Amino acid sequence: MVKKRKTARHPAGSSSSGEKIKASWRLTYGTVQESPRTVIYALRIEGVLLEPLETEHLAARMRERLAQRGETMAEVVVVQGNTKETLRLYGMPYSTNRVRAAMFNAAIRWLPIDLS
Repeated sequence: MVKKRKTARHPAGSSSSGEKIKASWRLTYGTVQESPRTVIYALRIEGVLLEPLETEHLAARMRERLAQRGETMAEVVVVQGNTKETLRLYGMPYSTNRVRAAMFNAAIRWLPIDLS
């Protein structure tokens, strides 16, 4: 028996930046130490499942924010979903594997972020 997965998707009429659904979801971020000088940033979307294009848009906004701080080559992985069945990671394969392993080992501390 195959169960249908119930997901909270945003309405098709909302903007890609998520202005209409801002109250129903939140963003958090965490870091995974890759080497002594580099980290991988994990951006977690909670409360809604976004399309891959929209997740890439959020990753680009996170990279812009990090570039303003001086991190021009920041690696960002977008995480959405909260169970094993709904968990999706978007980013470079090496980075997504490192973030997945860190999440499995509970080595990420999530902090709220506002990318407005």
